[in-house]
Amino acid sequence: DQAFFDVIQSFMGYRTCYYRTFNVGRATSPQRSAYKKAREWMDRAIELLKPGMTSDKIARAFPEAKEIGFASEMDAFGLNFCHGLGLGLHERPLVSRLTSLREPIELKAGMVFAVETYCPATDGISAARIEEEVVLTPRGAKIISLYPAEELPIANPY
Repeated sequence: DQAFFDVIQSFMGYRTCYYRTFNVGRATSPQRSAYKKAREWMDRAIELLKPGMTSDKIARAFPEAKEIGFASEMDAFGLNFCHGLGLGLHERPLVSRLTSLREPIELKAGMVFAVETYCPATDGISAARIEEEVVLTPRGAKIISLYPAEELPIANPY
């Protein structure tokens, strides 16, 4: 079985947002593959997040809607994207295929993003969702969410 958690906290008025997928007992091959692909998309986007980069280039690191089973970018909006974090949970700037390809913005040091990815599994019922929080430093994105998400966690393995 799979469990999905969207962890949202508030500290002194500022928001956090990170998503984790867990498997209970064991993970199937399609579940492991979906998680690996979602992580690859995320890592590619995080690598591109740096001051001076434009949002359209980052948006291209995410899969097209059709690749994840949706008819349009609007239908898939919110599954593979970056959103700003601060006093609100989903703040601007947004980095997505829906908005950034036609109206790109330049990223600046100090911006804080939640980077989200979703990948459906080939079994037709499972999926992977991952979200990391990052802050843009002069050298690039630094992950500030502390709960590991590099590999699919298995709870109570058997």
